[in-house]
Amino acid sequence: MTIEEFRELALTFAGATEGQHMRHPDFRAHGKIFATLGYPDASFGMVKLAPHDQADMVERHPHAFVPVKGAWGLQGSTSVRLSNVTPDILAAALELAWQNSALDLKTKPKKISKRIGNEKSV
Repeated sequence: MTIEEFRELALTFAGATEGQHMRHPDFRAHGKIFATLGYPDASFGMVKLAPHDQADMVERHPHAFVPVKGAWGLQGSTSVRLSNVTPDILAAALELAWQNSALDLKTKPKKISKRIGNEKSV
């Protein structure tokens, strides 16, 4: 798998766009990053999976997937060794990440204004 093949696969998902985050290409859908390229170096990509999907991918394909170190990894950010992943496995991981970007909008509670309860009675 090459960087360009990763890019082409990531951009096949509805609404996917390429941008940049911390000087690395990122792929967004539904306003959320679902994948990136080039971290920690050009031989890696990253997919944002749900923790249970991350565990499954790492268990089934340990040569290709490894959790990102630290808190991001605990939340599902998963490094992809481009040289060790096949297009069909990467496509499946990207699809899960893309789906999670849509679910994230539905499951995260909206922030409540701090002004609530501070209005004056008239």
